[in-house]
Amino acid sequence: MKLFFKYLSTKKYPIILVFSFVLFFAFSFMLYELPVKAVIYPAIVSAIFGVFFLLIDFFNVKRKHEELLRLLSQPSETLNLPKAGGDITAEDYSLIVEKLKKDTEELSAKASNDYDDMIDYYTAWAHQIKTPIASMKLSLENEDSELSRKLSSDLRRMQAYVDMVLAFLRLGSDSSDYVFKKISLDDIIKPSLKKFAPDFIGKKLSLSYEPIRINVLTDEKWFSFLFEQILSNAIKYTKEGGISIYMEDGRKLVIEDTGIGIAPEDVNRVFEKGYTGINGRKNREASGLGLYLCKVVSDKLGLDISLESLVKKGTKVYLYFPDDRIHE
Repeated sequence: MKLFFKYLSTKKYPIILVFSFVLFFAFSFMLYELPVKAVIYPAIVSAIFGVFFLLIDFFNVKRKHEELLRLLSQPSETLNLPKAGGDITAEDYSLIVEKLKKDTEELSAKASNDYDDMIDYYTAWAHQIKTPIASMKLSLENEDSELSRKLSSDLRRMQAYVDMVLAFLRLGSDSSDYVFKKISLDDIIKPSLKKFAPDFIGKKLSLSYEPIRINVLTDEKWFSFLFEQILSNAIKYTKEGGISIYMEDGRKLVIEDTGIGIAPEDVNRVFEKGYTGINGRKNREASGLGLYLCKVVSDKLGLDISLESLVKKGTKVYLYFPDDRIHE
């Protein structure tokens, strides 16, 4: 009914014009003292026919309206407008829409090419930058001084940022290099802990970790990335105390630190893309991508990630493995 009244509002001027003619003829007949019934009768017959054709036109408009609404659910690439049916204005609108569709396709193709070029450039850059990082690592291997340890720690951070860039680029691509297989959690955790051992030593942080002895179905490379991002954050924001890694309830891998913690208003938003929170605003190096990538990767691995935190008390990050991912 709402549509019908809306339709009538578009036809108000023709309806007013018809009634105006009827009144004009009735008034003219009265002036010449002719029977007014001679006007009223054909007016009623004309009104009946007018309502009939008005209803036919309304149902045609309603059908076209519903058809256009169905088109809204179609992708723009496959969008085909119904025929205008001789309506000049509708034909003009069809031509405009076709032009807009063509322009959109051209812009989309250009944007896709530009995006591919950007991805290729940053991928090449990320791989090329690894060479000087590896060279500097080799140069510092035989050095043992406070400066060399500081430089080694900075290089590890650089490598972590490069890995983050590569992960971000891969996550945005259509291809997938996920290879799921059964693997021991300890075989993933131990190499990562060894990798970050100098940071533990340099910051004098304790480590509490006992072999977990649980096998999981996951992608080794991506889970390593996920675990190392969480561990890197824990080390970065922990000035004293230590980090504990353990299994809870046989399903949750917990990475707990005694760091600066996260403000209550930030806890529910730390996994959002680009969100840095209060700590990020204090530390201008924060990108807001680390935990966002952790969330994306954990979703792709079929895991749930969450955290609990108290300011100046520390943070617990939980990685929950569903039953189909655990192989004890």
